[in-house]
Amino acid sequence: MKTRGKKYKEMAKGKEGKLYGLEEAVDELKKMAGKRKFDETVDMAIHLGIDVKKLQQPVRGTLILPYGSGKSVKVLVFATGEDVEKAKEAGADYIGGEELVEKIKSGFMDFDNVVATPDMMKVISPLGKILGPRGLMPNPKSGTVTKDIKGIVTELKKGRIEFRMDKDGNLHIPVGKASFTKEHLIENINTALKSVLAARPSNAKGNYIRNVTLSLTMSPSLKIDTGKIFKEIEVI
Repeated sequence: MKTRGKKYKEMAKGKEGKLYGLEEAVDELKKMAGKRKFDETVDMAIHLGIDVKKLQQPVRGTLILPYGSGKSVKVLVFATGEDVEKAKEAGADYIGGEELVEKIKSGFMDFDNVVATPDMMKVISPLGKILGPRGLMPNPKSGTVTKDIKGIVTELKKGRIEFRMDKDGNLHIPVGKASFTKEHLIENINTALKSVLAARPSNAKGNYIRNVTLSLTMSPSLKIDTGKIFKEIEVI
């Protein structure tokens, strides 16, 4: 069982079982952020009220936060010819072909996203066992296999986020940094929730979003009053 530190226990006092409105929760997170010496990530966890066993495909989607996630993103691109220049113009960190495949096979993993042009998929197919489990294998559904290299790299560098439900029906989405203004965090959370609602499967019945919590990298989770939060941010 994980032992919590003194600071964590102090922050957790009086919060267990309490429901927060969105503004109240963000205010509380910013208070707790003052107890750490680094700029913590604000994470939103969502538990979906769906039968994961009956879904043919997991709930997944992409979104671009209005104010970014606050994280510096490294993008690796598999491309040739004119697409190499397009990737450079968009700010890709690594660009190449077979030489990058061999480098990744040797253990290179200094990147957060991987993009490929359709013609490069045969070249990188051997990386499926390495990139797949990490959620990094380029995929047409997520837009990372595309002819529009400049467009997707630009989005990723701006903080485009891909979310995917785990086997227990949970989603985890970084929605900013503790240093963001209250208004910017609220707008980012608003955008993320709208994206999750838009990804609702057509056959999902009942209460789609069962609960929402917000937390910092090293803080207790704050449970959100979902009825209140949806009214506050006008997503229903």
